[in-house]
Amino acid sequence: MERGIDLLAVLVADFIGCLLLLHIIITKGWKIPTRGQESKMLLMLTIASLINCIVDPAAFWFDGRPGEFSYFILVSVNTVLFLYNLAVGVGVFFLVSYRLRRKITLAQKVTVSLMLLTEILLLVMNLFTPTVFSIDSGNHYHRERFYIVFVLFGFALIIYSWSIYAVERFRNGSLRYFPVWQFMMPALICIVIQTVYYGISIQPVGYAVSFTAIVTCFQYECIYIDKLTGAFNRYELDKIIETLKKKNRTIAAVMLDLNDFKMINDTYSHNEGDAALVAVSGILFGVVRNSGIVIRFAGDEFIIVINKPDENTIPVLKEEIEKGIEEYNRTSQKPYKLSAAIGGEVFEMNGDTDFLKRIDELMYINKSEYYKEHDRRGQR
Repeated sequence: MERGIDLLAVLVADFIGCLLLLHIIITKGWKIPTRGQESKMLLMLTIASLINCIVDPAAFWFDGRPGEFSYFILVSVNTVLFLYNLAVGVGVFFLVSYRLRRKITLAQKVTVSLMLLTEILLLVMNLFTPTVFSIDSGNHYHRERFYIVFVLFGFALIIYSWSIYAVERFRNGSLRYFPVWQFMMPALICIVIQTVYYGISIQPVGYAVSFTAIVTCFQYECIYIDKLTGAFNRYELDKIIETLKKKNRTIAAVMLDLNDFKMINDTYSHNEGDAALVAVSGILFGVVRNSGIVIRFAGDEFIIVINKPDENTIPVLKEEIEKGIEEYNRTSQKPYKLSAAIGGEVFEMNGDTDFLKRIDELMYINKSEYYKEHDRRGQR
């Protein structure tokens, strides 16, 4: 208290953090349907943050209190807090990377491992020669010269996460429901404030707010994103149609339906059919990128909506999709070949426009042409 520490403010901030994190745990907000790995990551991060909010007040309560016990608590608690900042930074980075790319690369593992090793070594050294933080003879906490390493590593992980998101967001418009910059901003702001203004503690509650925002983002995804393919679903399509009609926008719309999809399911299993749907959505994401959106309409039917089309949009889109499918067939080593019926047109959206009916008709015209030359037994 002699150093301007407002213990009540610290307790209130950490109490709010505990409430937010307990709410996530009790309501199972961390549990994401069909995403077991991400759910486990989020649960572990939430529990670690709850422990951090519980432990954090001790660092301020014992600061300046005399006695060896206070010294021991201060060294132990501050070491734990630094370890937490290390663990949560890495955990959030892995959570974001896995969500965006469904994998964590070897280069990422090596980079993060080097950061972890560096910070752990610094904390071990700090127990013998204070270089990260020190506790003086009056049992007051002080930052030391290598404190900045932890801050810089934290910023590096956040910036790296944002850069990965920016790249993947360009490829996949559906990631707008997982806005990394929004849910990481509270933690970033609190880190900056706590770094600049010595003696306050809002970083733990900042992480609690961030994890609450992550849970909200995942819940939005559960509503509007198809879990198998990562494309938008019918709920999002309904929103888009309503918005387009209000704004009288010009769009290009395409419907795609896989040929012989029933044959893939019946002959090679429904798991293989799911793999085919995931492959097709990946092809469509690669073609559309940030110029429009990809929607899984029903079963093996997809819809693409392109903003700001021109007279060449539909033929170019069809050609690129067909090239993507051909490339997949050439490299996938699957026992079957993917093929799709495609129909699309440019529309002036108004209250009476029913583009779904029109692109469905165009798609089935294309499908009829396909089955004039192929066995109809694979047709739905």
